[in-house]
Parts: sequence; structure tokens; C-alpha cells
Amino acid sequence: MGLADAIRATAEEIAALLRGVPDTDIPVPRSEWSVGAAAAHLAQANELMADVAAGHERRYGDGTPQSLAAANERALAEFGERGADPLAGMIVEQAEAFLRAVDQHAVEGTVVTPLGPMSRAELGSYLLTHLLGHGYDLARALGRPHMIDRARVELSLPFMITAMPRVVNATATAGLTACYTVRLWGGARFGVTFTGGAVAVSPQPPSRPDCTILTEPVTFLLMALGRCDPRGAIARGRVLAWGRKPWLAPRFPTLFTAP
Repeated sequence: MGLADAIRATAEEIAALLRGVPDTDIPVPRSEWSVGAAAAHLAQANELMADVAAGHERRYGDGTPQSLAAANERALAEFGERGADPLAGMIVEQAEAFLRAVDQHAVEGTVVTPLGPMSRAELGSYLLTHLLGHGYDLARALGRPHMIDRARVELSLPFMITAMPRVVNATATAGLTACYTVRLWGGARFGVTFTGGAVAVSPQPPSRPDCTILTEPVTFLLMALGRCDPRGAIARGRVLAWGRKPWLAPRFPTLFTAP
């Protein structure tokens, strides 16, 4: 599955979850949002991403998790639609608009996103990751299977690698010097190196990591998006660690703040 196919399929699967739902006031677990609010946010976010992919400047916070949350609440307050079927249609339509914009601007440079400059390929990975996170929330709220799988998690990695330095928890990383290799079951891997608290993330893992973390892919994405307790994942054997300093592994998720 390529990135465009994954975006299209995920948007359609989220729409299928929503269609026919009579009551969108159902609360989303571990969230202050209802099903209607989460779906409205996805419709708005897909439209924003399509605009950004087309080269239009859209200001949306300053890139910090706090400012993004505030921008989300302002946008929702200005958008009254909470009906399941209309929102399902918007989510699919705006995902398609995004894909058309990417096709029309394929050879151009970077665009400015809510999390800083990205290529359009990275922006597509961002959109997919966003769809997966909120699609998971909606599936849980509605008691349905979620759509996250290993292939889609691997397609989220370009965004993760780009965004991680931008969501570092400065308090947690202060003075930290350590290098990690993060591996997903199935082969994908990347490196994260801290030097005096400054972070560099690379598709290539370090040659001599202090700590290697091996994670089941769905668990990795859910932890990265703040949907899964790392301690529970470790206890269930979904996360393993080894190396010269394996005790660094439980600290790793605390070094970032999910956007």
C-alpha cells in the first residue's frame, strides 16, 4: 500500500465508521471530545492539509502542542456541523482534495505546516498519522475495530522523524546525552540522538546505540500519539529493550509531548 492509497483507504474507513451513527454526542475515551467533535476536527484538518498542499499559507498555532490544542478548540467553536453522515462525506472529500493538490504540485518545494516546514511527502505522512490517531479514537468510541496496521505505521515514519525534534519535552531532556535505535517489528528503524538535551532524529540508526528499543508497530504509533500507556505496553511484552544502557528505554516516551 502506497501513501496515497493509505490516506484514501483510511479516510474511507473512518467515514464508514461514522455513516449512520444516530448520536454523535458519544464521548471519545480519554478525551474531552465527543464523536461529533472528533469527526468535525478531522474534516477541518483534512481541509487545512489540502490547502497547505496546494501552497496556501494557513496559520494554525505556533507548532507547540498547547497552541495546536487551542487552535483546534477555536476552529471547532466556529464550525457547527456535528452530523455523522455530512462529516463522513467531508472527511473523504477533503482527503481526495489533498491528494489532488499533491499531484498538481508534486515537484515543488516545502510547505509550511502546523508543525513547521515539510515536503509534500512528509505532509502526506502527517495527514495519514493524524487520520490514524483520530480514527483509532472514533473506533474505540463506537466499539468498532480500528484501522491501524504495520504498513500504515511505517508510512507514518517520515512524519515522525520530521516532527519529533519539534515536540521534544525540554524539561525531560535537559542535559540528556544518549543515543537510541528505535526498531519496529518487521524491520523499519530510525535513530534518535540527544547531546546535552539537543535532539537529532535520523532514518539511519546510530552505529553504537546506548539503547535499542524494539516495539510492535501499532503499539509504537499509539504510544507516540499518547493513546497507549508505555508501562502497560512494556508489561505486555509489546516493547523490548537491550544495549549498554537498557534502563533508558522507559524514559524514552517521556522525552516527547504528543502534538
